Amino acid sequence: MPTSVHILLIPGDGIGPEVVHAAAHVLASIAPDLTFAQAEAGWDCFQRQGTALPALTLEMARQANAILFGATQSPMGETPGYNSPILSLRKELNLFANLRPARNLPDSRPEFDLLIVRENSEGLYSGRERPIPGGFIAERVVTGVASHRIAQIACEQAYVQSARTGRRPHLTIVHKANVLKKSDGLFRTNCLEVAAAYSDLLVDELLVDTAAMWLAKDPGRFDVLVTTNLFGDILSDLTAGLAGGLGLAPSANLGANGIALFEPVHGSAPDIAGQGIANPIAALRSSVMLLQHLRRMEEATRLETAINTVLQVGPHPRDMGGRATTTEVANAVKRLALA
Repeated sequence: MPTSVHILLIPGDGIGPEVVHAAAHVLASIAPDLTFAQAEAGWDCFQRQGTALPALTLEMARQANAILFGATQSPMGETPGYNSPILSLRKELNLFANLRPARNLPDSRPEFDLLIVRENSEGLYSGRERPIPGGFIAERVVTGVASHRIAQIACEQAYVQSARTGRRPHLTIVHKANVLKKSDGLFRTNCLEVAAAYSDLLVDELLVDTAAMWLAKDPGRFDVLVTTNLFGDILSDLTAGLAGGLGLAPSANLGANGIALFEPVHGSAPDIAGQGIANPIAALRSSVMLLQHLRRMEEATRLETAINTVLQVGPHPRDMGGRATTTEVANAVKRLALA
């Protein structure tokens, strides 16, 4: 029997609780030794407690073996005292690597199976904004340490991807070093230096605008892409669109100390919250990544196979053209995973 592990659920706002609880129900069914706890974060939490990420939630996150995060609603514009809980968790837990897989839906074209590895701790998301006369300046932070460690993660993921797809390990470094000569030049140099130490790794590079064009035109040419924070955020949503939409898109946030957070990348969707129609597939796919991180490969494979079957034959939720509820989709996945 595998060693019991502790999963922290942070459902958040909007449809977050619906998809997280559906995914946790499936996880508990296929891996009954898992234990779960729940903690608060998000806009509703901020309105009640004056903080979007309570100290207790942060402490529980530090103690967990893995975290399943739902979605949080953030106000547009500046709200005194409010900070994005997911950005705060990434910073406080040192979750420096963001992994965003994307692959075509069953029986759809073009065929592709790729992973974007996004530096998660700096860039324009460093939060360094300052006023100037008539406007503001946002500082884009790129360091050699962060560039080096994200390149290592990307190279390792290229071999994981290769073992799964049967293709040669292939890494594409995405940057804008022709314009951002110092910052992206440093990122590019570090990635190339790290990649040079890996045998049989095919390495190429593209400017971010060219990479966006090729992702739209021929995503099958890519395997693993590594890039900076903002570029990774944008390109991974592009690939999610190619793969069926944000309702199907999972992600992992990894840190050096073994803490890992998994989340569907869709928003809180307040317009459909509480109606029971949210698509749970992204949260279920994030659960597959959670199980893989815990080295629970047999359960991860069963869950992934069940999800792929539901994607192919149904039942489908409304954002995929069907009429199934959140619970109906999750229960169909559970039945197949347990069969």
